[in-house]
Amino acid sequence: MTTEEIFEKLRSLQEVLAKKIDLEREINDIPKMLVTQEELLEKLKKDFIEKDQEYLAVKSAEGELKNLLFEAESTREKAEKHMDSINTQREYENLDKEIHDASEKESQYRKDIKQKEQKIRELDAEMSQKKEFMDQQEAELAQSRARIESELEERKKLLAELEAQEKEITKNMDEELLFKFERIVKKKSGNGIVSIKNGVCSSCHMILPVQFANIVRSGKEIVPCPYCSSILFYEESSDGEENYLDTDTGSLSDLEDLDDEEDSDDEYEDDDEKMIDFDE
Repeated sequence: MTTEEIFEKLRSLQEVLAKKIDLEREINDIPKMLVTQEELLEKLKKDFIEKDQEYLAVKSAEGELKNLLFEAESTREKAEKHMDSINTQREYENLDKEIHDASEKESQYRKDIKQKEQKIRELDAEMSQKKEFMDQQEAELAQSRARIESELEERKKLLAELEAQEKEITKNMDEELLFKFERIVKKKSGNGIVSIKNGVCSSCHMILPVQFANIVRSGKEIVPCPYCSSILFYEESSDGEENYLDTDTGSLSDLEDLDDEEDSDDEYEDDDEKMIDFDE
């Protein structure tokens, strides 16, 4: 396989990999669109449960007040019946006080029961609204999930097609070159092959040694930039002349290779292999 053929394959591969990167990002990001709806629904459910607990507490308090009202009414009625059978002033005063106390309790209990009944009606109306809104959100979330599942399925099919294209393009190509190239494309957001113009890498904008630039210009080898690892190809300057430095800026062995560093965008470890020879 000639160098030019390898370049053509890498360009085709770069296009496929760029599309793959975008698709994989979408496949990863699309489900995140549901997060807001899911969080809202969870909050609604939590609020509804809290209101339901409050409703049950008020209902329980209402039931206790009704029992107390019944006891107060029974006490008053019993005391009123004994009024006809009293014999002394002291007995009359005691019964009268008992009737009076029971009547006051009845009045307070009725007032408290009315307040509880009003609160129950308010809570019931509020819970009905929350339940209706919660059901609406659940329906919308179900629709969103169905839509997203459909979108994900469509993108996964496209991704499978791209993977098939990638497999066809990379057939019989050097695995080490492919590994490094795919890593570069991912790191450089889809740009793995860049030009060298006037002795400068168009990706990292570093000035390259004249000797190195001439190797790229010869087109006999697949050469990665020693600074950013992008695959380089020669491009004529606009005026047709190359403005290389007059002095030798150093040999390739003096440059740092960035291929072995995955976690840093700015610093790379030394790599003994500065280029790969893919001559026929």
